[in-house]
Amino acid sequence: MPFNPVIILAKGDKPEWYKATAPYLQRDIRLALRQLFTTLIPYLLLLALMVLSIRQGYSYAITFGLGVVAAGLLIRIFILFHDCTHGSLLPSPRWNRNLGYLCGILTFTAFHDWRRSHAGHHITAGDLDRRGIGDIDTMTMEEYLAASPRQRLGYRLYRHPLILLGVGPLYYFLLRNRYPSPEAKKMDVISVIVTNLALATIILIASLTIGFRTYLLVQLPVLMIAAMLGVWLFYVQHQFEGVYWARHDQWDPWQVVMSGASYYQLPKLLQWITGNIGFHHVHHMRPGIPNYRLQECHEGIPELQTVKPLSLRQSLKSLQLNLYDEDQRKLVSFRALKNR
Repeated sequence: MPFNPVIILAKGDKPEWYKATAPYLQRDIRLALRQLFTTLIPYLLLLALMVLSIRQGYSYAITFGLGVVAAGLLIRIFILFHDCTHGSLLPSPRWNRNLGYLCGILTFTAFHDWRRSHAGHHITAGDLDRRGIGDIDTMTMEEYLAASPRQRLGYRLYRHPLILLGVGPLYYFLLRNRYPSPEAKKMDVISVIVTNLALATIILIASLTIGFRTYLLVQLPVLMIAAMLGVWLFYVQHQFEGVYWARHDQWDPWQVVMSGASYYQLPKLLQWITGNIGFHHVHHMRPGIPNYRLQECHEGIPELQTVKPLSLRQSLKSLQLNLYDEDQRKLVSFRALKNR
């Protein structure tokens, strides 16, 4: 069933338990700094080891193995960046911005531009009439049937795992992030320019010191792996069996919290790497809760625990769900078209 049977609210109503989540908004500078030091320093050390392994002539398999670990840390850096865009990592708005810019440069993403588009995602998630704002493109079954052959082919290619989780993520972080998003404001444009200039400076310095080839052999696989896994995380947060979608006149943001955002139950190591973002239903309920308090909030509010967890194995089935069937109110595969 696409709706959680435990929580049924009138449109727009806040549940009684919502107030009990307020204490989890508390920022803790010690926890934040611990996350920063245990993520940024190991990440930079791993990049240095990758450079050393290349210059010493070791097998590239060793370099690539180090890159896989570094990619995990880069995913975690993006989660810290994500928290900064919500102003939730640190108590200080200024330092959230400053660290957001730093983490954004490391993840090839402009702070202000991404913050604005991501805010749009939060206010439109699950709304069929406001798709396309910071989300994975999803067509309804009727839209697909009414589309031209060219549009159908394009959509099928877009949703193919090799594009969606292969070429697409690399394009997004390397190229798409190099120019402002639609409807970007002045500060958004400035953030893109600053990020691009910083990246150009890093590449120039790297080319003059370790060499451009070495820089590519180090940075490219790390970014590629992190981008693929990062996009998968984003995909499975709102593309899973039983997910809530509705037309705008029926859309309820609280149903999005309870049924439109996944509770991705990951092994502890992956949970650490992904900065607790698997508790995505909690994040959509209160985006201002720091990543280091998401699990605590989930465990402290019984109503949030009614959301059915999505296991790693179950999540793999999400790749087969490509279209939204409004009649059945659920995501279906392309095979379901045969019934039409």
